[in-house]
Amino acid sequence: MSLNNSSNVFLDSVPGNSNRFQVNVINESHESSAAVDNNTDPPHYEETSFGDETQNRFRISFRPGNQECYDNFLQNGETAKTDASFHAYDSHTNTYYLQTFGHNTVDAVPKIEYYRNTGSISGPKVNRPSLLEIHEQLAKNVAVAPGSVDRVANGDGMPGDEEAENKEGEDKAGAVKFGWVKGVLVRCMLNIWGVMLFIRLSWIVGEAGIGLGVIIIGLSVVVTTLTGISMSAICTNGVVRGGGAYYLISRSLGPEFGGSIGLIFAFANAVAVAMYVVGFAETVVDLLKESNSMMVDPTNDIRIIGSITVVILLGISVAGMEWEAKAQVILLVILLIAIANFFIGTVIPSNNEKKSRGFFNYQASIFAENFGPSFTKGEGFFSVFAIFFPAATGILAGANISGDLEDPQDAIPRGTMLAIFITTVAYIGVAICVGACVVRDATGSMNDTIISGMNCNGSAACGLGYDFSRCRHEPCQYGLMNNFQVMSMVSGFGPLITAGIFSATLSSALASLVSAPKVFQALCKDNIYKALQFFAKGYGKNNEPLRGYILTFVIAMAFILIAELNTIAPIISNFFLASYALINFSCFHASYAKSPGWRPAYGIYNMWVSLFGAILCCAVMFVINWWAAVITYVIEFFLYIYVTYKKPDVNWGSSTQALSYVSALDNALELTTVEDHVKNFRPQCIVLTGGPMTRPALLDITHAFTKNSGLCICCEVFVGPRKLCVKEMNSGMAKKQAWLIKNKIKAFYAAVAADCFRDGVRSLLQASGLGRMKPNTLVIGYKKNWRKAPLTEIENYVGIIHDAFDFEIGVVIVRISQGFDISQVLQVQDELEKLEQERLALEAAIKDNECEEGSGGIRGLFKKASKLNITKPTPKKDSSMNTIQSMHVGEFNQKLVEASTQFKKKQGKGTIDVWWLFDDGGLTLLIPYILTLRKKWKDCKLRIYVGGKINRIEEEKIAMASLLSKFRIKFADIHIIGDINIKPNKESWKVFEEMIEPYRLHESCKDLTTAEKLKRETPWKITDAELEAVKEKSYRQVRLNELLQEHSRAANLIVLSLPVARKGSISDWLYMAWLEILTKNLPPVLLVRGNHKNVLTFYS
Repeated sequence: MSLNNSSNVFLDSVPGNSNRFQVNVINESHESSAAVDNNTDPPHYEETSFGDETQNRFRISFRPGNQECYDNFLQNGETAKTDASFHAYDSHTNTYYLQTFGHNTVDAVPKIEYYRNTGSISGPKVNRPSLLEIHEQLAKNVAVAPGSVDRVANGDGMPGDEEAENKEGEDKAGAVKFGWVKGVLVRCMLNIWGVMLFIRLSWIVGEAGIGLGVIIIGLSVVVTTLTGISMSAICTNGVVRGGGAYYLISRSLGPEFGGSIGLIFAFANAVAVAMYVVGFAETVVDLLKESNSMMVDPTNDIRIIGSITVVILLGISVAGMEWEAKAQVILLVILLIAIANFFIGTVIPSNNEKKSRGFFNYQASIFAENFGPSFTKGEGFFSVFAIFFPAATGILAGANISGDLEDPQDAIPRGTMLAIFITTVAYIGVAICVGACVVRDATGSMNDTIISGMNCNGSAACGLGYDFSRCRHEPCQYGLMNNFQVMSMVSGFGPLITAGIFSATLSSALASLVSAPKVFQALCKDNIYKALQFFAKGYGKNNEPLRGYILTFVIAMAFILIAELNTIAPIISNFFLASYALINFSCFHASYAKSPGWRPAYGIYNMWVSLFGAILCCAVMFVINWWAAVITYVIEFFLYIYVTYKKPDVNWGSSTQALSYVSALDNALELTTVEDHVKNFRPQCIVLTGGPMTRPALLDITHAFTKNSGLCICCEVFVGPRKLCVKEMNSGMAKKQAWLIKNKIKAFYAAVAADCFRDGVRSLLQASGLGRMKPNTLVIGYKKNWRKAPLTEIENYVGIIHDAFDFEIGVVIVRISQGFDISQVLQVQDELEKLEQERLALEAAIKDNECEEGSGGIRGLFKKASKLNITKPTPKKDSSMNTIQSMHVGEFNQKLVEASTQFKKKQGKGTIDVWWLFDDGGLTLLIPYILTLRKKWKDCKLRIYVGGKINRIEEEKIAMASLLSKFRIKFADIHIIGDINIKPNKESWKVFEEMIEPYRLHESCKDLTTAEKLKRETPWKITDAELEAVKEKSYRQVRLNELLQEHSRAANLIVLSLPVARKGSISDWLYMAWLEILTKNLPPVLLVRGNHKNVLTFYS
């Protein structure tokens, strides 16, 4: 079989071949084309296997004698890359072509590498062949730059990306990753099983009874379970990175919600460290009291022990996640032993001492007595629930270290839901057991036994031989209601319960100490709060947030030393609940937005159940502490407003974006069902700016009357060879739309490629917009260079005005004295910026090399610098000024630059003169009225000029004032011009005649044959017959300029009715002459002509 690079290798395979799937390796080497094989028979292939029995993507079978040809290409089932033969693109390895599905193709088969993000730690990103490369004709000789294959294989090819990614890959290679048990299950169980299990659960059962106690536990579990389900759905909807709750919320709802909850969630975890450590310290201090071994006093002892404990925990955390995970496992073992110790103690026969304290082992009478509630004064269901609920939290402990999990998508749902189940069973089991073994009140005195013959008060203890009736009248120290150490009393070995308390507090503190920096680091990496960027840096193979650890340590120490945690505790609990609420809402919002990208693998969820979970979390916040809930909402709202105002430059494809799209689509469709009404008319403009940055003044004046009220589309027409135009157009679309956003211009950018300018504008006029949001006004700049422009440009310019009128679209032509196009100025500025960057880079290189001693390369650099006459670096400001001066400041047309920004400035007190000469439906009046509503134009008053008869000036003035008052348009003055139709003075008419002279045919001065010949050769010229036929109109344009000079020379802006050139009657050059003479030597002018449909009404 012959392998070659001839053109026929790109043809489809022979039709006679009956195989459905074929894979043909094409050798690109020219040198080996003749030396491979002398076999002249056509190659024979067998069907490619895609079965599961092989790990190879393709399995190729060969006829005898052909396999040797492939040994150089296939090694261990994969293609071997060779330096001698490769091609820039390929379906699998980017180094050779495959004949796939029957023919040779550059087209790629689906691979995961194409869908990765650049810099992904899970593997390199590979760029598939672009549509252009597949669609365009294949080049015969494809040159591949050295290293280009590696560049394509490793990402987007940005400079320095490979080095950074390789470095990151090396760092991640030895990173410690946890599975679902060690990373999620253990952490969540330790965080959920807190001090509450050992100290307060017995009191809750005493107050609420077994029945309501189980309901309280169940209600808490409902909240956490719904949150866990929502979190599982979000986790399985794509790859989860580090950041836990912050990452899930921010990627679902966007940076506004994520940034606000991320900061308070990280802070809550940091303060939670202090709360758990103080709980541990209080237990130790109680033990010291019993042994009479106090160091100073209880408060200071708590501070001392707490500070030492936090330092030790910080050391464990900083040592690395592996050490921290080992510590967590040890603490879990201790905790499990303590819980088992309690259950064992319930079946060990009670002695007299324990009986006197209310423990009688399992008794049906005690169970029945304790089943119902017995709330003491000031307590109720919700107050008891508020005390217990914090014990059920902690379900985010595993998610908070999502960046350290092997497979977060699998680990977080499995570990979290199983942890909720196990801990719930344990809570309910302990509640039932303690309620069935211990009475509510006991005296602790072994002498309070019942002597035969005494009357029993009917209590369970009475039936078991003890009389605790005096507890009704005086406080007792034992029993469920009074003794917080019931579990220690019931257990088989009391010190194990103390060890369990130590384990619960320390494990929770350790989990929070790890969670806070991890979440905070993820938040800082996203650069939502730029002032916090310092804490984004990570260290070591696990990218440990050491700076975040120090900050968390400082916060924890501060609250330990303050020792006022009872006040801050409800706020922290509400911070966690706010996170739960937003996780539930994120799941609901993503489902409600109906984005095709919302495809969670975890199918056990429902959008309405998630919404119910969010509402339930918010309700629980108020149940726990209403003022803490209010504070939480205020802080979150403030941070939300701050992030929204700052508008971080991130795009995570949030459900907020998806819902915005759905809402916009629904609203656009709803608009189509309602007919347009004149009261709702607003200018919706197509602005022919070209690139929006090249004609800023034209865009600014249009934006002034469309901002927040109408549609504005900046349009550009690319004229030339279609291939080049489309490429240039596609490459600049995003950049130009980004320029509009950066400059806070509420407009869209649209572009078309066409054979001529007029065809492109015609396409835009017909196809732009959506439904009712279609343009109704065309805005163009005045063609200042019309006298020097080629004929085709004039025909296109006047032609688009005719086209707009044909499509019943209004036209606005804007003229300013300096013109609009500043593209040359932008080009010079770009060149200056490049030169300045090169100069600064060279100066930086020289400065760096000056610091190196004994470097051989420094001398060569100085020699190059001396040849370039580079002196020592000067201050940046002075050097930039010198550079500009040396570049001939005359190249900057200063007047043009100033003119391009004139509509950005606030217009001083003055007038907008409206020459409403022809009724076009009211657009000529509506546009200046809208301008006066804008902040920059509000100091300008409207002066209205209309034509009229000399003998009826007052009557017509009253009529116009009445009309304007009905339109509710405020005006400063009305002028009736009665001498519009008189002839202009001779000087003005002479200027007009000189203007049109180069474009006249003068056929009347020539014989008939010559005149006919000239008409055929130059049909665009102005004939004498045409000029005579429209002489009155020409007079009017010249006369109007005289009147404008007289009345509106000092106006800030002139809005003037645009004369209409009747098709086939007015030549293009004559029409341009009318526009020129009409607007010559005037302030900025808007020539406006509506589509002669009403845009104003006085009806309500």
